[in-house]
Amino acid sequence: MKIYFELNGKPQYVEVEAGESLLSLLRRLGMKSVKEGCGTGECGTCTVLLEGKPVRSCLTFAPKVQGKRVTTLEGLGTLEDPHPLQRAFVEAGAVQCGFCTPGMILTAYALLQENPDPTPHEVREYLVGNLCRCTGYVKIVDAVLLAAQWKREGQWR
Repeated sequence: MKIYFELNGKPQYVEVEAGESLLSLLRRLGMKSVKEGCGTGECGTCTVLLEGKPVRSCLTFAPKVQGKRVTTLEGLGTLEDPHPLQRAFVEAGAVQCGFCTPGMILTAYALLQENPDPTPHEVREYLVGNLCRCTGYVKIVDAVLLAAQWKREGQWR
């Protein structure tokens, strides 16, 4: 079946199978930031934004995004022009192996859209479904709080 959706601000008309996952479709479309970690929705590595809300792309059927807006990390910023949240992750040292980073950043982005002034506890609660095997989460929470500060100061697009 052919579906239409918006990917990182650009229209997509693609052929999908009824049982194809959004993860598979996004990888097929060249989105390298979307990774499969567990395949069961437990780790958050495959997190993308669907209509601005974090979803596990490994559990979302591709046909379900018909007519909707999907954002991957590629849609936030680039190497040349990173989003402030991406800069905050680098500045706070919240990236190590980088495998979980795209899902963490997209989940944090959704949090800061809902709550621009979260407490450390609220950040931890919001990120609870995103697993990191390297950082111990302290620097990730620091990065989200730094980005929140930048957002409140108007350094956010």
